[in-house]
Amino acid sequence: MLERKDRIDLGTHKLNTRMDGRGEDWIILSNSLGADLTMWDEQIDLLTQKYHVLRYDTRGHGGSDTVGGATTFADLNADVIALMDALEIEKAAFMGLSMGGMTGMGLAVDHADRITRVVCADGRADAPPPFKEMWDGRIAAVEQGGLEAIVEGTLASWFTEDWRNANTERLAQVREMVLSNDPQGYIACCHALKELDCLRRLPEAKAPILFVGGDQDMGAAPAVMQEMADATPGGVYKQVPHAAHVANINAPEAFNAAIAEFLGL
Repeated sequence: MLERKDRIDLGTHKLNTRMDGRGEDWIILSNSLGADLTMWDEQIDLLTQKYHVLRYDTRGHGGSDTVGGATTFADLNADVIALMDALEIEKAAFMGLSMGGMTGMGLAVDHADRITRVVCADGRADAPPPFKEMWDGRIAAVEQGGLEAIVEGTLASWFTEDWRNANTERLAQVREMVLSNDPQGYIACCHALKELDCLRRLPEAKAPILFVGGDQDMGAAPAVMQEMADATPGGVYKQVPHAAHVANINAPEAFNAAIAEFLGL
């Protein structure tokens, strides 16, 4: 399987990328807040059966640059299109989880000429007051104590207790992934999440969207994701059993089964 790693210059900043496979069709994978492109490792064997897979670290995460000031979803969407332009990718499918899935919804609304279909995993589409307040608390915690202050709570929300107890080595890898990010990049993206406002625009989505989420996800609860699917033309929600917020790692076989038909695999 072909693999290539590059930091792609978008003019004002560089994004760390990895490309796998040789398929003629492209799919772009976008990570959650606090993760990096390695969060998709359990999906690569499946996806490369058909796709040329482009993974990237969101700005402020992994090996990508942090850009000063608060990040917006307009920034995150523009990064995807700029990355496609830089790599001369005319059209691609897109899959993102949490913040990555939220990015995908915006692409389905505003860039359906470039994005053929979107998998939005474990995301939500709006930011009610309790959600905004949660991010204010998260920002304050990281400003005071760094990512160490939020890592254990993050892991508890990402994975079920049974999975954490049974997968201590993988859990340690994920903990290190979270802690390796730039705290300022993390905070910048928290500001984007505070201003999330895509639910009212989902009826305008022109690319098909599959919503996928863990049945034990508290941050993007099944009822929330079903509401999003109901608001989207042709939207479908599939639940991943025995999984919390990062369902693709928590229950990779069930997650892969949930996305396979939609992605033509």
